[in-house]
Amino acid sequence: MTTKVDQSKLLRDALVELRDKKAKLNALEQANTEPIAIIGLGCRFPKSPNPEAFWQLLEQGVDTVIEVPKERWDIEQYYDPNPDATGKMYSRFANFITDVDKFDPEFFNISPREAKKLDPQHRLLLEVCWESLEYAGLSPLALRGSQTGVFIGMMTHDYGQLAAHPADLHTASGNGSFLAAGRIAYTLGLHGPTLSIETACSASLVACHVACQSLRQQECNIALVGGVNLMLTPDVSIMASRSHMNSLDGRCKTFDDSADGYGRGEGCGIVVLKRLSDAQADGDQILALIRGSAVNHDGQSSGLTVPNGLAQEALIRLALANGKVEASQVDYVECHGTGTPLGDPIEVEALVNVYGKNRPQDSPIIISSVKTNIGHLEGAAGIAGLIKTILSLQNEKIPPHLHLKQPNRRIAWEEIPVVVPTET
Repeated sequence: MTTKVDQSKLLRDALVELRDKKAKLNALEQANTEPIAIIGLGCRFPKSPNPEAFWQLLEQGVDTVIEVPKERWDIEQYYDPNPDATGKMYSRFANFITDVDKFDPEFFNISPREAKKLDPQHRLLLEVCWESLEYAGLSPLALRGSQTGVFIGMMTHDYGQLAAHPADLHTASGNGSFLAAGRIAYTLGLHGPTLSIETACSASLVACHVACQSLRQQECNIALVGGVNLMLTPDVSIMASRSHMNSLDGRCKTFDDSADGYGRGEGCGIVVLKRLSDAQADGDQILALIRGSAVNHDGQSSGLTVPNGLAQEALIRLALANGKVEASQVDYVECHGTGTPLGDPIEVEALVNVYGKNRPQDSPIIISSVKTNIGHLEGAAGIAGLIKTILSLQNEKIPPHLHLKQPNRRIAWEEIPVVVPTET
């Protein structure tokens, strides 16, 4: 027979167990939503070989567009002002970085023979990953054997065509996108999750989202995250021309009424991530925090490549919820902002529907896009915008948004609490 003493003990034990389970659930919830610290970064962008040069370019409002260099391809051979001309491109301009043919293979213990077949995008990733770790105050060699993850976004693979003849044992390993992240992990001796991600323009930000999830799930303790894009052949530009996607002058005229497509750009960006609690415990510099992120898809819209405003709204709300952030707390948005007549108004409407609700006109949300400086970096576009935002926070300034002369007439600027900064 159960006595009152026994019942009291059972009740106490049940309460203790309940408290323990509640504490574990709270700890799990905290772990799943812990902010992620950005502790280092590195970049090679047009006219910007490092983060310091990139900030100077942004602050001074530099436009990096140039005519296609002769060492890439002969623009005279491929240029035709007729957008429907077969095998031609109607723009002579884009945004390029320099010295993509320069690489020290011995530094990374790569043979000269293998280096010749190695996609310059992979080479660039190795260099910028190393630089980003040094920026974070970490020794790349000391990470050997560690649970460090690598998450890389890519989109184009031009060098595979150039290196295919004659093919040898290094052709596949040097050009497969699946090995872009793997080569970094192999070279540095890293044992965390290693993923190469291809989701077109969102690739590097999707890589960042997956890295944050991996850190929160304790799959890795440090994450190298970024993207890369190089234009080594005319093929993608020709395809974009046939689709009428590129701008005539190679510029992204984001939010302007003259927007006529995107200007292609190239570069590489990497950030180093840690759980905030670990970064604080280790005494790391904390450049910025990622509080939340989310990923979704447009689903069905009026076309496979046509943006879906409702899906964009849903994504923003998911990211805010994941980060436990209220829309009213957000003052600045670094936009996708490709500079297309259709895409820009859809993006602004989605932003206003989330961030503009109940926002007073005298406290507008600030929107801008780095694409007006360096073009659309495709697979590396997102990481370029993230690095710009980090540098803006560090310098406590928002650099000017370029090419805004006559605001896009499809956007009701007078009716929405939005401002585009044209001065620092």
